[in-house]
Amino acid sequence: MVNKYTSMAYAKADDMLFGESKFPVKAGLGLEIGAGYTTPELNYAPRPQAGKSMEKLVKEYERITTDAMARMVQIGAPSIVLETEHVEQMSNNPSWGAAVAHAQKTIMEEYHDEYGIKCALRHTIGDIREDRDYLQLRGDKYNTFMEAFEECAKAGADLLSVESMGGKEVFDYSILRNDTAGMLFGIGVLGSMDMEMIWADIAAIAKKTGTVCAGDTDCAQANTAMFIAGGLLDKNLAHTTAIVARAISAARSLCAYEAGAVGPGKDCGYENTIVKSISGVPIAQEGKTSTCAHSDLMGNLTMQCCDLWSNESVEYHGEFGGTTVQCWSETLAYDCSMMNVALKTGKAKDLRDILVLSDKFRDPQGYVLAYDNAYKVGEAIAKDGNNNYLRSKNAAIESCKIVEEGVNSGKLRLTRFEASALAKVKADLVALTDDADKFMSDNLTKFKQEVAVFRPENYGL
Repeated sequence: MVNKYTSMAYAKADDMLFGESKFPVKAGLGLEIGAGYTTPELNYAPRPQAGKSMEKLVKEYERITTDAMARMVQIGAPSIVLETEHVEQMSNNPSWGAAVAHAQKTIMEEYHDEYGIKCALRHTIGDIREDRDYLQLRGDKYNTFMEAFEECAKAGADLLSVESMGGKEVFDYSILRNDTAGMLFGIGVLGSMDMEMIWADIAAIAKKTGTVCAGDTDCAQANTAMFIAGGLLDKNLAHTTAIVARAISAARSLCAYEAGAVGPGKDCGYENTIVKSISGVPIAQEGKTSTCAHSDLMGNLTMQCCDLWSNESVEYHGEFGGTTVQCWSETLAYDCSMMNVALKTGKAKDLRDILVLSDKFRDPQGYVLAYDNAYKVGEAIAKDGNNNYLRSKNAAIESCKIVEEGVNSGKLRLTRFEASALAKVKADLVALTDDADKFMSDNLTKFKQEVAVFRPENYGL
């Protein structure tokens, strides 16, 4: 059953902090997430040659896990979460993923028993439902997809996550054409429909296996927009368009928690502050520590309300300071130590605001995602929380309004290119119908004709 959010978890934006959530989550070995302290979440990838056999892959993850756990103990870090984002071999062959989970958890249990370090293992199953030419969201691949969750949970994974791709075929077509309605349809409508289906099933698996149904992220769509938008000199996509996609993605990512997920939301969901404002679930975030994988223009700001602080995926290999997982886990741990001291000394809000103000006026994306403005987007979503289309549209319109207010205040500056893009996307949104059924019908007709790989049956239509 899907229970839609129609109110905010927090009475006001200023109540939101890192390390504290309305509904903390217990997971793994002595760990509680969002219960008054932050924890580093290390994200990593094996070297390509390790995927040639299950045995090689398991050995690679054993080295990764041992390196990370040993470094945490060496520096006295009290807790860590390890996130294994599946390479395709692990999700297409659920026994491979299960073997990796078992090997990792065995090592983590040894370190917990010996040194008392609190820890948990997140496995993020790969969304293998994409064929070479089209998404096959239902059918045989779906069964293997779900099997991968269950086998990993049985083998030792504590937290279950995915970066799902529902709606991506329409979104990819639309973002290249600056089609605002198509972007809204792909993320807010189709993406939400797919999320409600898969997360109800993941929640059932988590309940059966006694594990935590964690959360999703709109990496496939909103992050795609952010990456295309690039830096301040890039003009492949306006940053104002990218933040509209991100605002819509919050309404989509919220669907996981409405279908049974409890958090922590995944690190690359830059929309997670908005989601937390509505749901109160703990969240992972990445920012300055994700520079090993990408740039994002808001590297400090994203720390503002995190419960887990992550680095994004880094390939396992040697550096001067040790292996990559040792170097990045140590960096994360020191950031978390700083936040935890701020919480204990009553300085958390001061630190939060310093982090936010260091990036808030750099770019419209950071401006909208700053916790005070993120809360406003959350309110727009909750206002029509029962309707996936209307709440997505509300979020998009509110993000435009926030950017305009920032410009009018003189604190946020836009180039002519960005200002023009903002005017276009706002006009597009204002022109859209409030009738969800009409919007669905019009867009089904349009994209069935224009996007050959769009298959309505994927969404039960």
